[in-house]
Amino acid sequence: MERNYTTQMDAARRGIVTPEIETVAKKEQMSVDELLGLVACGKVAIPANKLHTCLDPEGIGSMLRTKINVNLGVSRDCKDYNLEMEKVLSAVNMGAEAIMDLSSHGNTQPFRRKLTSECPAMVGTVPVYDSVIHYQRDLDKLTAKDFIDVVRLHAQDGVDFVTLHCGITRKTIDQIRKHKRKMNIVSRGGSLVFAWMCMTGEENPFYEYYDEILDICREYDVTVSLGDACRPGCLADATDVCQIEELVRLGELTKRAWEKDVQVMVEGPGHVPMDQIAANMKVQQTICMGAPFYVLGPLVTDIAPGYDHITSAIGGAIAAMNGAAFLCYVTPAEHLALPNLEDVKQGIIASKIAAHAADIAKGVRGARNIDDRMGDARRALDWEAQWECALDPETAKAIRDERSPEHDDTCSMCGKFCAVRSMNKALSGEHIDIL
Repeated sequence: MERNYTTQMDAARRGIVTPEIETVAKKEQMSVDELLGLVACGKVAIPANKLHTCLDPEGIGSMLRTKINVNLGVSRDCKDYNLEMEKVLSAVNMGAEAIMDLSSHGNTQPFRRKLTSECPAMVGTVPVYDSVIHYQRDLDKLTAKDFIDVVRLHAQDGVDFVTLHCGITRKTIDQIRKHKRKMNIVSRGGSLVFAWMCMTGEENPFYEYYDEILDICREYDVTVSLGDACRPGCLADATDVCQIEELVRLGELTKRAWEKDVQVMVEGPGHVPMDQIAANMKVQQTICMGAPFYVLGPLVTDIAPGYDHITSAIGGAIAAMNGAAFLCYVTPAEHLALPNLEDVKQGIIASKIAAHAADIAKGVRGARNIDDRMGDARRALDWEAQWECALDPETAKAIRDERSPEHDDTCSMCGKFCAVRSMNKALSGEHIDIL
């Protein structure tokens, strides 16, 4: 079918029901007309590069099911692309809606193209990482044109969304030096842009040539994910001047993108104390006019290396309940190492729990249905039905099998003292045997 629109936002504004809009509406249990309005005004993004033909599209917005993203990719110390692809397949099987390729070593294009030709989940990248690798030149030898050309390359490779650190400018250099943050800039992409500006004396190319980038994104229907270079990397830096000033600029850039029918997501913190999370979400919604908020965590404490999937899930649940639309998973390896397969699994499960808990609290359509089915299955002591409802049925079943009870209608915790068993028998007039 011939495509007579440029982007999902352009289609929605013209009342055209794309296959992606139709699919997302069904998934979210809403009418096509309702979704069209949300996409048209930017409150829902459907990242869907026109060249990513195997995509199973998803909508991202605070009124929809909370989606999760999984970061993957090789580094100089861990170079096995086959292992990364294994992680991708595992992540998709566990329900991840997006994969971000953050590779920082080797020939990245074949892996990126493999993702967009085989992976049904949304695919995102951070082009500034790839610029050094693609040209095999050090940071200060790259030009503004080099950075823009890599954005175009990623769009041509079928990437659905790109993280661009457009919100820091030369003014940010003075702010960072003046305000003496404890952790400075912890965004990898943000630090590269900051370093390039310091070494070359030039303005941030992603900010200076933003209109040219938007033209590329419009051509391929790539969603811009406005990166938060100044996100807090520790609790001491949360909600400071640098973070909020950048957010104001991201709001301006959101409006400019929408004027060209380019979809936008806005990235957010970071390390944030629990009592500041709700306020951060509300400020973003106001400044960025309801554009979907994509948060890393937030991590609610700094002292849990090895368990940061838990600190992130706590913050993620609070953030999503208060308006965040998209959670970037955090694994137990955060701050320590490249995650292995088990780390990826733990990170995904923690994020899925956070997202689902928030969806129930927000009253997202159909969110609690599976919990109610689990309640029915537990009351009936129907273990097979419980596995069907479980987020991670393999682990649940393995625990029960490993510590199997004497009687199938109990577990090894309570045995015949099981409250559910006793109540079922009592209410049906049966004799309750304990000994």
